[in-house]
Amino acid sequence: MVISDLNYEEITNAPNSAYQSEDLFTLIEFMGVKDLHIKHDQETGLKAIVSIHSIKSGSSLGGCRCIEYPSTRAAIIDAMRLSRGMSYKSAICNLAYGGGKSVIIKPKVIEDKEAFFKAFGRFVQQLNGRYITAKDSGTLVSDMDIIATETNYVACTTPHDNQEGDPSPFTAHGVLKGIEACVKYKLNRDDLENLHVAIQGVGHVGYHLGKLLHERGVKLTVADINEASTKRCRDEFNANVVGVDEIYAVECDIFAPCALGAILNEHTIPELNTKIVAGSANNQLALERYGLMLRKQEILYAPDFAINSGGLIQAVAFYRKENVEKIMMDIDFIYDRMLEIFTRADKEDLPTNKVAIEIAKEYTLSHDES
Repeated sequence: MVISDLNYEEITNAPNSAYQSEDLFTLIEFMGVKDLHIKHDQETGLKAIVSIHSIKSGSSLGGCRCIEYPSTRAAIIDAMRLSRGMSYKSAICNLAYGGGKSVIIKPKVIEDKEAFFKAFGRFVQQLNGRYITAKDSGTLVSDMDIIATETNYVACTTPHDNQEGDPSPFTAHGVLKGIEACVKYKLNRDDLENLHVAIQGVGHVGYHLGKLLHERGVKLTVADINEASTKRCRDEFNANVVGVDEIYAVECDIFAPCALGAILNEHTIPELNTKIVAGSANNQLALERYGLMLRKQEILYAPDFAINSGGLIQAVAFYRKENVEKIMMDIDFIYDRMLEIFTRADKEDLPTNKVAIEIAKEYTLSHDES
């Protein structure tokens, strides 16, 4: 099964979409990507793509994704979309790095995992610091350790000096702060007790988010393609489990997408029975215009790259060897940033995703790029 932040059919078939172009440079220009690097290592079978959307202080930063794709074209588009999201995410957090992303087209079988990720590490090293990689979907902290044997341009390696290499708990904490901001703004409440949250996807981040919400007295409904993951949530959090196609219509206070991207579209948005959409998945809107659709349905949408930025904040801090206390303080600020987005969106009568992008661009323009 292809697990990706890219609903390929939805995006490429959009009317008048530049994604329909067969010309690679048209796609690059449309996405605003600075560099696109492609590596094929025949010895290990590595097929990797690095998309650099923006540069600050000489570097971009973003995770390494290793998943299956229906085509090379789909992988390239996904890498570009994700790198653009990382630019917005970094800018809205006022971090000193640009946005980049790497995608490894996962083969059916990786014959030699160490050699495979060493080859990727050499690929990253060849970019000479323009891109710093990190853990993402389909990669592990142990994979980052292998990559680190070939390059210093890597974060999320094995914990050291009381630091945590896995960004998932930090991403979940940031999403929690974003949910708290949503509840304050939309429901005028300072607590989450007895609210109902429907979580789509309870893998690494979704599980940690469920744990945090459960500790605050939240009722949970969960869905995931992995039965073991939903069983874990049922056993530990007393969560109700529904099918992956049923989660959209669950009557709840908050719908939290924490798995696939591009899941909010003209078919799923009318199904939603919620007041708030706030989750960790990247590129939740299949197309940007769906932000307006959510606004018209009076659903408060927490822009994904703003609410899920805790993992990036942690990765940057880990790379800089900053302490956990500072990381948590920076992640807590997501609450204030979300309130800023919501307030400005209502003042300007604009979708929250559009306002978040404008704020990110304003921060980007306030820094010289190199």
